[in-house]
Amino acid sequence: MRWLIFTLLALPATADPAKVEAVKAAPSGGAWRFEVTLSHADTGWDDYANGWRVTNETGRVLGTRELLHPHVDEQPFTRSLSGVKIPQGVKRVWIETSTLPEGWGGPRVQVDLP
Repeated sequence: MRWLIFTLLALPATADPAKVEAVKAAPSGGAWRFEVTLSHADTGWDDYANGWRVTNETGRVLGTRELLHPHVDEQPFTRSLSGVKIPQGVKRVWIETSTLPEGWGGPRVQVDLP
């Protein structure tokens, strides 16, 4: 019986990335404002969506929105980030998400800038 218990404990953890449901991007005072709607099966302080970021095509981070608490009863939820500097001529960016305990991961979502 002990062998079975240890085998189950040794199984790899499954990734639980936050899902980007929607993104709005608009120029604002020489920079950009992003509104990102996420969904995630937040369970509390040990497992929740704790951020999203805007990157360029090579993964260079242009702006990060930290989420400082779980959203257990608010799904999906939308948070904004202003002041994101997008280099001249860039026509698309990507949104990446982070969760506790996994960190940054999951699929990147492409956003074409208006």
